[in-house]
Amino acid sequence: MSDSISNQEIPASTEILIIGAGLCGSLLALRLAQRGYKIHMMEKRPDLRKTQLVAGRSINLALSDRGIKAMKLAGIQHKVEKLCIPMHGRMIHDREGNSFLSPYSGKKDEYINSVSRSGLNALLLDEAEKMPNVSISFNQNCLSVDFGTTSNQSSSAEFEDFHSKQKTTIQADIIFGTDGAGSAVRHSLEKNPDFEVSQEFLSHGYKELRIPPTENNGWKIHKNALHIWPRGENMVIALPNQDGSFTVTLFLSLASGEYNFENLKTPEKVLEYFRKDYSDALESMPELTTDFFHNPIGELGTVRCFPWQYQGKILLMGDAAHAVVPFYGQGMNASFEDVVVLDGFMEKYKGDWAKIFTEYENHRKKDADAIADLALDNFDEMKEATADPLFQQKRRLETAFEQEFAEEYSSKYRLVTFQEEIPYSEAMKKGRAQDKAMLKLIAEGKLSENLSLKEKLELVKKETIHIMNN
Repeated sequence: MSDSISNQEIPASTEILIIGAGLCGSLLALRLAQRGYKIHMMEKRPDLRKTQLVAGRSINLALSDRGIKAMKLAGIQHKVEKLCIPMHGRMIHDREGNSFLSPYSGKKDEYINSVSRSGLNALLLDEAEKMPNVSISFNQNCLSVDFGTTSNQSSSAEFEDFHSKQKTTIQADIIFGTDGAGSAVRHSLEKNPDFEVSQEFLSHGYKELRIPPTENNGWKIHKNALHIWPRGENMVIALPNQDGSFTVTLFLSLASGEYNFENLKTPEKVLEYFRKDYSDALESMPELTTDFFHNPIGELGTVRCFPWQYQGKILLMGDAAHAVVPFYGQGMNASFEDVVVLDGFMEKYKGDWAKIFTEYENHRKKDADAIADLALDNFDEMKEATADPLFQQKRRLETAFEQEFAEEYSSKYRLVTFQEEIPYSEAMKKGRAQDKAMLKLIAEGKLSENLSLKEKLELVKKETIHIMNN
């Protein structure tokens, strides 16, 4: 089950409304219910457990240590593990059809996990729904949120049923907005004159494709890796599924370059592009053109806003507060970590919601901004730098450091992905300094083969400290 919880802080009348039953909202509902609160969760979409999902929007997720920590907190790690496929590194595919595995860590027990978004969301909904103090309603579009004019006045939200068009108003002591990047709760907060929000979109979009399984439901390419075809401005990635297929995602410029979403208008043009840039992937994608023209183009954007809360009554969490592009594989993990961080402040401040929310947002904001920046950085790394010899040399050296001196050195990726006790903001600062130090020393020829691995590490550590201090 979960960590031991004292129910002394919970007034019998406290009712919580969660708007948005995605990954963050479902986990939050489960954890708050475990703490004894009465939860009503409203979701705009149909119940994904009973509905055929629309293809093309399910970029597979990479579950790593920060997300796993949240699963442990809720007592469901063993159930989640059954949905996962370990991925030990990036399998890089070049234009000539060659490939090599770049490990995520020098330690064999550190890896990320491919998991189905819908499968994980369904499991979280099931677990939340098992709680007697949780009710969930689907097909309920949030029209507006009323915060109440005083700190003692209850907040409320108005919903419209997708089918009947009937409108319902629900009052609650506390409202959580976990309704994603297009959050209706965030939109209501924008009426607050102190509220600031920005949405930045990349000039690239994405399209979901597929590598089907073999006839025996096996995997056509290496199962335990995240596959990347880096091609400068654009790239293709592929993550394994339990049925033997791979979810493939094409990240492509919307309008610029020789090939882009604007000019790939015919099957012949799409095949021409893939034969030129992704020929070995094309061999495993018999349904390429069908998938390409059937599935929609998705946007890639970053959302930043502040404050996340209002008078201790409303709080934004997950993508509603800090949506990020998917290139560090941390969007879901960051949302799950939100629940862990909030839970810590709930334990500390025992029902003082104003204190909980204020401390939470002040503590968490810098880390949300950091992972947003890291995700944008990693887009350039994945589509371009992974194929660069200098980057590959740095990565081999990092892996060797982690294999031999795991207690002394962690790469930026390892700091972010496998060391959940380190906040994103600290991981970014140290990781960027290490990257700069190592690339500088390699370019200047100061990490020669005449040096032992320990001597190279000491040089990198010294240069990293110099960069961080300056």
